Amino acid sequence: MTALSVSTSSAVSLRADALVIGVAKGPKGLVVASGAEAVVEAFEGKLAEVLTTLGASGAEGEAVKLPAPAGAKAPLVLAVGLGEAVDGPYGAEELRKAAGVAARTLAGSKKVVLALPAGSADEAEAVALGGLLGSYVFGAYKGEAGKAPVAELVVAVERKGSKEAKAAVERAAAIGEEMNRARDLVNTAPNDLNPKSFAAIAQAAGKEHGLKVEVLDEKALAKGGFGGILGVGVGSANPPRLVKVAYTHPKAKASLAFVGKGITYDSGGISLKPAGHNETMKCDMAGAAAVFAAVVAAKRLGLQVNVTAWMALAENMPSGSATRPGDVLRMYGGKTVEVLNTDAEGRLVLADAIVKAGEEKPDVIVDVATLTGAMVLALGNRTFGVMANDDALRTRLHETAGAVGEQSWPMPLPADLRKGMVESTVADMANMGERMGGGLVAGLFLQEFVAEGTAWAHIDIAGPAFNEGGASGYTPKGGTASAVRTLVRFAEDTAAGK
Repeated sequence: MTALSVSTSSAVSLRADALVIGVAKGPKGLVVASGAEAVVEAFEGKLAEVLTTLGASGAEGEAVKLPAPAGAKAPLVLAVGLGEAVDGPYGAEELRKAAGVAARTLAGSKKVVLALPAGSADEAEAVALGGLLGSYVFGAYKGEAGKAPVAELVVAVERKGSKEAKAAVERAAAIGEEMNRARDLVNTAPNDLNPKSFAAIAQAAGKEHGLKVEVLDEKALAKGGFGGILGVGVGSANPPRLVKVAYTHPKAKASLAFVGKGITYDSGGISLKPAGHNETMKCDMAGAAAVFAAVVAAKRLGLQVNVTAWMALAENMPSGSATRPGDVLRMYGGKTVEVLNTDAEGRLVLADAIVKAGEEKPDVIVDVATLTGAMVLALGNRTFGVMANDDALRTRLHETAGAVGEQSWPMPLPADLRKGMVESTVADMANMGERMGGGLVAGLFLQEFVAEGTAWAHIDIAGPAFNEGGASGYTPKGGTASAVRTLVRFAEDTAAGK
């Protein structure tokens, strides 16, 4: 695990394997960003000229290495691009991406100094978080491990405001480490991560951080009438679980429930997915990983708000005991659902968990799920959709996501799409509706299970949860920990009375 620290010493005086600076594209050529003043001085004011000669342009994602100048305690300088030069402070997302590129480029190093713009606590946090996320490596199954992540990242800050900067970096560590935990869960092979083992991981984390964890196994689920979770998991040799992870603060004035879809492997069930659509379905538990990570982060940050994660865990497999298209499930709370497609399983496990979460009367319920391919078709691979039964809540989540650097888009819940879903001839409703607008239909289905008067939102992370492309910025290939930052900031804002 990469360690984070802060230093007020001159960047060139710190012993390290590499020294990272920021550069940008100015109107008249390359511009060296703030934070690198000591490096510029060591190059006798010719750093921009040298980098230009080496082909540096300052473009986002660019990384150019050069030998450190005489007097520097690090042998290497790495210049990372920030994009277009700005008159004022650089944006937090630009800083996160630059630090992430640097950490990934310098994998294998023992110590790296980040002399990027960090004149404020917010900037220091962005640099630290980007560096920690960019250093992430998942090597659990590699016999010949590649380069190890950077062992230590040192954020160079000014002496004035260093106390605030240190606190900000500690906050970044809490969030970044929990995001990396979520990434590990998403990247773990499904023969190792099943509902039982996922629940055990939650129990271990609860013990470590002082969280209350409750696990309902298949017997407890059957006794309690959780037909949705049981109906999805009945075809697997690995039985389902419903896991509650609760953080409470003695001064909390509000409570939040985060509900996560946790399909540890989704074959589609009897409605089997075709080849080409099931190879990455270990990631179908990314919503559960996100809500789990968010609650642990809330505890580590000591937020004055009560936050509970509900993780609906099941494995969706075909077998002689699996739920069939045409079966009717009696959900937790009593509603009946005709299953028309067993590959629309996420909404079934979420529905049970939403009803259960609602019994505790939280102020807000937010569910997170890799729910529909339709949302990917609508918004692409980097943007999650946000739906809600309250426009203000939907807007708030959308704006919160933007504030922390996550791409999202508000989506509607059109009443006309509900009709095809609730016109089952044998049950209260079906788990499918109109084909067009499938992502919205899924949201409408979940809304049916929200208690009257309860504010609820649905975040569909099917696109950004798992990166099948190459790494970029601070985003690795594989699990991304999508929505964790949004949930944590949402909890922080709630604690602050916003």
